[in-house]
Amino acid sequence: MKICIVGVGAIGGYLGAKLALAGEDVTLIARGKHLEAIQNQGLEVIMADGSSYRVNPCVATSDINEVGSQDVVILAVKAQSLPAIAPQLSSLYNPDTMVVTAQNGIPWWYFYKHGGEYEGQKIHAVDPEGIIAGNIDVERVIGCVVYPAVELQSPGVIHHIEGDRLSLGEIDHSKTERVQKLAGICKRAGLKAPVRSNIRTEIWVKLWGNLAFNPISALTRATLEQIAQYPLTRALARQMMMEAQTIAEKLGIELSISLEERINGAEKVGAHKTSMLQDIQAGRPTEVEGILGAVIELGQLTHTPTPYMDTVYANVKLLEKTVQHY
Repeated sequence: MKICIVGVGAIGGYLGAKLALAGEDVTLIARGKHLEAIQNQGLEVIMADGSSYRVNPCVATSDINEVGSQDVVILAVKAQSLPAIAPQLSSLYNPDTMVVTAQNGIPWWYFYKHGGEYEGQKIHAVDPEGIIAGNIDVERVIGCVVYPAVELQSPGVIHHIEGDRLSLGEIDHSKTERVQKLAGICKRAGLKAPVRSNIRTEIWVKLWGNLAFNPISALTRATLEQIAQYPLTRALARQMMMEAQTIAEKLGIELSISLEERINGAEKVGAHKTSMLQDIQAGRPTEVEGILGAVIELGQLTHTPTPYMDTVYANVKLLEKTVQHY
């Protein structure tokens, strides 16, 4: 199957490497020194136990337009980068192309095929001008929640810390032949790929921890383990998560684990720097809108006060602005 990974950072590179190693026809869209390293020496993945492997994708390029139509397009760019890329994606489409959204946070399509009073409601925090929705036909979309903890160690080198699961799901709750086929491809590549009938619930379970741990880590420079083990930041994370749980429940989401179990799960990942902390340290824009801003927007939509999330959001936005300025 022809699979194009758009956005070959840590997660995109890890997925691309696994799929290429399994024999899929993989194209990687990357840029800069990372792309140069992949083109010259392939993509290396270093596992948690110190072992490593190197793969050479079929194509690695920065030019989406030279790739041609694909069976699957996996969007692994950060949520804040998607509006700029979405208009370029049409050259990758054939009538049956699936578009797998692998961003953290609330996706732009959340209320499409949702049903109920919010059907079709736009999420302005992640698609303020409607560019994503205008360039990605919602009929193509496969929802995806990615769990591996990975870091881009250096150009062309990805460090896998833990996890090999990604959940997939049609956004209308159906279990179609196409999503089952995609899950089978992922499984053959050594990934756990359950198909979920309600992918939105899975999005919330991951987001529930991310919306607290990611911004707190950006502000404190602390790892997941440190945040969970320090009483004051653990309490702050708990308060933010309680606000988010109220919003989720108003939207009909039943979280499958307890709040403490979700915090403990983050702690078990260990001394991992969140993606938001990695972005701050690299002077890049963060995913704060998709991970936190969108949840605050849903709080406003459901008339839910979010004072803890509001405070942390304001601080991260100022930090992001300051880091990029200097």
